Amino acid sequence: MSVDPIVVGLFGNRLHSILAEQQNALVNTAFSAVVRESLDLACAVFDARGEMIGQSVGGTPGHINAMATGMHHFVAEHPPETLEPGDVLLTNDPWQTAGQINDITVATPVFLDGRLVAWFASCCHAPDIGGRLVSAEAHEVFEEGLRLPILKFLRAGEVDAGLERLIRANVRTPEETIGDLYAQVTGNEVGAASLLRLLDELGLDSLDEVAAEIMDRSERALRDALRELPDGTYTNEVVTDGFDDEEIVLRITATVDGDEIHLDFAGSSPQSRRGINVVLNYTRAYASFAVKAAISPEVPHNAGSFRPVHVTAPEGSVLNCLPPAPVASRHLIGHFLPSLLIGALPAAAIAPGADALWMTIWRGPGFMLNVFQTGGMGARADKDGLSTTGFPSGLRSTPTEVIETMAPLVQHTRELRVDSGGAGRFRGGLGQVTTMGALGVPSWSVNGNVDRVRAAASGVDGGQPGAPGRFGLRGGADLPAKSRVPLAAGSVVDVTLPGGGGYGPPAGRPVAAVLADVVEGYVSVAAAREVYGVEVRYLGAPDALVRLPEDYAVDEEQTARLRAGQ
Repeated sequence: MSVDPIVVGLFGNRLHSILAEQQNALVNTAFSAVVRESLDLACAVFDARGEMIGQSVGGTPGHINAMATGMHHFVAEHPPETLEPGDVLLTNDPWQTAGQINDITVATPVFLDGRLVAWFASCCHAPDIGGRLVSAEAHEVFEEGLRLPILKFLRAGEVDAGLERLIRANVRTPEETIGDLYAQVTGNEVGAASLLRLLDELGLDSLDEVAAEIMDRSERALRDALRELPDGTYTNEVVTDGFDDEEIVLRITATVDGDEIHLDFAGSSPQSRRGINVVLNYTRAYASFAVKAAISPEVPHNAGSFRPVHVTAPEGSVLNCLPPAPVASRHLIGHFLPSLLIGALPAAAIAPGADALWMTIWRGPGFMLNVFQTGGMGARADKDGLSTTGFPSGLRSTPTEVIETMAPLVQHTRELRVDSGGAGRFRGGLGQVTTMGALGVPSWSVNGNVDRVRAAASGVDGGQPGAPGRFGLRGGADLPAKSRVPLAAGSVVDVTLPGGGGYGPPAGRPVAAVLADVVEGYVSVAAAREVYGVEVRYLGAPDALVRLPEDYAVDEEQTARLRAGQ
């Protein structure tokens, strides 16, 4: 190593702080709830060649990892001699970046003494990009909205007014969409300024050697982790709801060979006629994330951690669709890839969960709002699954207060869904029950980009499946998923999210854990008896003396909890 290892450590730690600054600046200046509240974004820094050195903590795998490979398109199209300080580029081409045209990548070159030394970039989900509202209804990507090739949004610090007018004229939320673009520019500028100060402080005129060592360290660490896996070929299959009655089958063959892993998705369904298709860039993004999450979550994610992971999928398949395939709801397939891979590896560490993020888009006179919600994670080999947690996306559910502030909507119900977590020695995470109505509108509509309403999350090693979701009218019929549905005034919509699968046989769950689940409202008294074989009875007010059968073994800590009414 030609660079001082202490400098590498200092640089890497400071870079994490700089990336946090970049993301905070973006979030704090963003206009849309999608970015501000749900954090549907990613931020990263790259060397002059477009190799990712580091990422912000809050980035979603579909954005950050797709951007990691997508930056090479920016670098190829705009070599250093075509750029100058103050330039900012953007694109939402699905096949070059994050797989759908609602995701816009904004990239800013960083110059030191007239030389291009780095790039800062971010990718955010735009609240609207025209075309159809985000759904799976389109037959071609052309129907899904405004598709922007790699263009200069700013030239030497001046906004391209014509490009801004073009975007404003083609979206339903011009202030929010353009406002978020400016927020992305601002975040990049904050990151770039801090990076230049860091280079000056450390007396560096280039970050290439330090960046190379950071990436090499990640590569070595991931290779070491891969060597711990037994060599061999592992397979798995997952079935998703698909579109209408068209189920989608996802298959993986994972081959571990020394310090490398090859992930082949041959055998997966052919690309769909509807917008649930996934571009290869997005497939690579979630597949590489899954490898790191499964075997080495502590390794910093950068270009180095991609090198030992090789991803292939047949052209024309649902995981490597060809243009002009529709792709707007590609996350409803792509988010299943971590569960698919983890389930293939020896001794799966986690059961399948809700997987796909639920995104509902509510529209009526004068309003349009994207609402993100999360179901339950699958149980882990040694812990219960997390409830209402966005895995693998990492996104946050939209708060009720934000929903009701930004649109004439009212969320009548929002609570954990009892018995939705799959039973097991370790219980799956719970989904949530929500109901949505509208106030003072003659008519409105909803696009329900949802999955697992038919194909529930399976359990592992004897664990039971989680409960499937439901998307439909309160007290009425189910609504078609992944399509725009008109609603009458006064309608109330159930958005009931699925739970995660259980891990291990339910009979192996400790009685005290079942009792705690009942007390917390996670498991019903009936399910405790019928599924876990545990009879739970109410013995009196919380301050009453608890009398347990003589043959019931419980330690003092558990007794104290019972006496406290917990």
